[in-house]
Amino acid sequence: MEGKKKFKPDSNLKLLDQVREVLRYHHYAYRTEQTYCDWIKRFLKYYEMKRHPKEMGAAEVERYLSHLATEGKVAASTQRQALNAIMFLYREVLDIELGDITPVRSKKRRKPPTVLTQKEVQQILRSMEGTHRVMAQLLYGCGLRLMECIRLRIQDLDFGQGRIFVRGGKGGKDRTVVLPEALRAALADHVEKVKDLHGGDLREGFGEVYIPEALARKYPNACREIGWQYVFPSKGRSVDPRGGKTRRHHVKESGLQKAVKTAVCRVGITKRVGCHTLRHSYATHLLENGTNIRMVQELMGHKDVKTTEIYTHVMEKDIDAVKSPLDAL
Repeated sequence: MEGKKKFKPDSNLKLLDQVREVLRYHHYAYRTEQTYCDWIKRFLKYYEMKRHPKEMGAAEVERYLSHLATEGKVAASTQRQALNAIMFLYREVLDIELGDITPVRSKKRRKPPTVLTQKEVQQILRSMEGTHRVMAQLLYGCGLRLMECIRLRIQDLDFGQGRIFVRGGKGGKDRTVVLPEALRAALADHVEKVKDLHGGDLREGFGEVYIPEALARKYPNACREIGWQYVFPSKGRSVDPRGGKTRRHHVKESGLQKAVKTAVCRVGITKRVGCHTLRHSYATHLLENGTNIRMVQELMGHKDVKTTEIYTHVMEKDIDAVKSPLDAL
């Protein structure tokens, strides 16, 4: 059986433009495109742009990745990201197999997550307002990752059943979480405002939003439907860097990150708290309230229950409430 034929980029293009062409052919996310191109540029700069990647091989790649671990002191996940980008360059763009790459590995350090108490979460949320407060409530109330919240579409909200559908989470996994009753009214009001905004865009001849290419070809009008609009759209329209169309994208994640940081400082919490801390707190508080760890695993979208088990090390434990099985005899 013949192997799958690879896509060959235009050889007349510059190297990074070839990388972008192949990434877009394989429908990689724009954020991944930016990350891969950035790592490839760093790899080339390390060798002072004097040699083309075709003139280098596994030894040079190993040397660069080892440099990241020993001198750059990068995390294991960062080193792995750099490896993935460079391997993509060689395998998919240059059609060169490097074989086994065995650089000096960055050490994996598993730190227990920072977790807030319920009172601290309440203080932070009360000190926020507007859309940022609704977004922060979703992070804590549903255990969403930052970008999962940012990328929510209106059709992902099911007010009837009280559910939120998380599409294409980490690892490309979909999952369903419970829509908190305390957030239902505020979120519904927010969606009505988004509908009004979208209506104005349509009247002005715009109203498109990005949707996956395959869907766009099959349903050419779907990009203007209200269901596909982002729950948290940006204030202004912008030109899509890939297609060149003027669309309304979702808000930037930096806005929520700054709002959470400001709220934490305002209430005087000295822990290292970010948006992801609200997700950690969600899982920990579920376990403290007696939710089965397998259910928490499903709600968090964890592939392995061992990932969920890390929260058992930071949850509050009342050892006095534990009854010895001997006493039950």
